[in-house]
Amino acid sequence: MAVLAEERARPTLVELSPAADPAPLGLAAFALTTFMLSGHNASFIPDVLWVGLALFYGGTVQLLAGMWEFRNRNVFGSTAFSTYGGFWLALGAFVVLAETTKLGGGLKGPDVDNGLAWFLLAFAIFNTYMMFWALRVNVAVFLVFLTLEITEILLVIGFFNVAHGNSDWMLHAGGWAGIVTAAVAWYTSAAGVVNGMSPSPVLPVGAPLWDRLPLFSQLGSPMPRRTEA
Repeated sequence: MAVLAEERARPTLVELSPAADPAPLGLAAFALTTFMLSGHNASFIPDVLWVGLALFYGGTVQLLAGMWEFRNRNVFGSTAFSTYGGFWLALGAFVVLAETTKLGGGLKGPDVDNGLAWFLLAFAIFNTYMMFWALRVNVAVFLVFLTLEITEILLVIGFFNVAHGNSDWMLHAGGWAGIVTAAVAWYTSAAGVVNGMSPSPVLPVGAPLWDRLPLFSQLGSPMPRRTEA
């Protein structure tokens, strides 16, 4: 009886089965929503069509992909997908509120364009360090963040130009850059799907380009992961 009681007191370790990689889903949601909004910025897709996608596909689905990346203990994927899921939800919600509530009436003159410029600038700051850290993932993911960085910078300049009464050609340039971003993200998503279905890689994504900074090689994460016994 004493042995049985001792065995019951011991903690039971439950090993969870591996989860499917959510990155291809998150990349697909990001790519499609980016394509639709970028097509509008490039002036060949009507406005508003992207809003529903921003709320449900680029927003909610990508946020879910970020949460599933937490389950996979992927700090890069969870941070990236959760942040850009929040990006699309915030942008879509802003448009809905501005068009359907009194919030829109309180925006005067260049307020919207100035606000969008600062909104994109804030995300460009986040995107900058994620772009550098993507060098430790693979070439395809790095190119997603690189093209997105170019897109965001062009749109920031474009919205500031429009807010000050200048030409909107930079917005159109940002739209075309966004289409390139969507294409790269779609390719990376497609590679993730087919490579995950195959015993060996089918579509190349490239090896990591950067391992570590020698000066900081002994520094750990500010929030280290729990280690298993």
